[in-house]
Amino acid sequence: MSSEQTESPYQRRRSSRRDADVADLVGRAREGQARAVARLISLVEDASPKLREVSAALVRHVGHAQIIGLTGSPGVGKSTTTAALVTAFRAAGKRVGVLAVDPSSPFSGGALLGDRVRMQEHALDPDVFIRSMASRGHLGGLAWATPQALRVLDAAGCDVVLIETVGVGQAEVEIAQLADTTMVLLAPGMGDGIQAAKAGILEVADLYVVNKADRDGATQTVRDLRYMLSLGGRHSVAGAWRPPIVATVASRGEGIEEVVAALDKHRRWLDDSGERARRQQERAAAEIEAIAVAALRERMGDVHGLAALGTLAARVVHGEIDPYAAADGLIEQL
Repeated sequence: MSSEQTESPYQRRRSSRRDADVADLVGRAREGQARAVARLISLVEDASPKLREVSAALVRHVGHAQIIGLTGSPGVGKSTTTAALVTAFRAAGKRVGVLAVDPSSPFSGGALLGDRVRMQEHALDPDVFIRSMASRGHLGGLAWATPQALRVLDAAGCDVVLIETVGVGQAEVEIAQLADTTMVLLAPGMGDGIQAAKAGILEVADLYVVNKADRDGATQTVRDLRYMLSLGGRHSVAGAWRPPIVATVASRGEGIEEVVAALDKHRRWLDDSGERARRQQERAAAEIEAIAVAALRERMGDVHGLAALGTLAARVVHGEIDPYAAADGLIEQL
């Protein structure tokens, strides 16, 4: 599947290009046709009225891809590492999908960086599909449409899907809820090493990658991570996965084989321990909850919902009911 550039807002609005039969689009996507994959992801991003139909058509074909999330502070080399991993997985004969979540342009609302700018060497590979997605203000380093876009790539036959997040802070760790394996990237001299004992983002890692390991301070960063792991936490429980630490120089491909080996080892552990199934169920529950909450918000915004909300708010102000009782009443009315 060759890479397809994110479409402009004007192109997305052309309904004539969106009237294709969903079953036909899914069928062509499963055959590896990049244009069909791109159209399905555009339907997802645009919250198309056909989104429910798309989801129903995909559900029988998902659950096979290895989902790998890459996160870390800006400048640690996430894009370079992603490109190096794509090369390694392609050398192993695997079909690869990449969802690169970028900051949003304040003008178009689209992704600020383009996929061809990031990974030109893979743009013409028919077994690589790369999509830049705009975060559009969504916290956690992901785009709101990422879960459904992931389903599209999974159904399209990708053996591996790499999700590269926006550079995030310590508390924004949403990627861990979406990926089978979460890679946290660090680089020496960027402050991450000295925060190893307290940085929340480090606590979700299944694999630590210290990139730019040819720089001064790389050994200290690795040492800090090892010290953090020795303090206990979720990794110290009997039978729990203990995240390995791999040093890389992704720009030269150094250490990437060790990263792939660690990813394969973690996947085997996920299957053997039953953790993969547990994470998949947890992921589905979170997705269902998000859809249900969005539906409630939509109903609250219609005429009936606004009237009910206004009435209940007035009763709270006048001391007739408390906010919790008012919320219960609103849910019952909706």
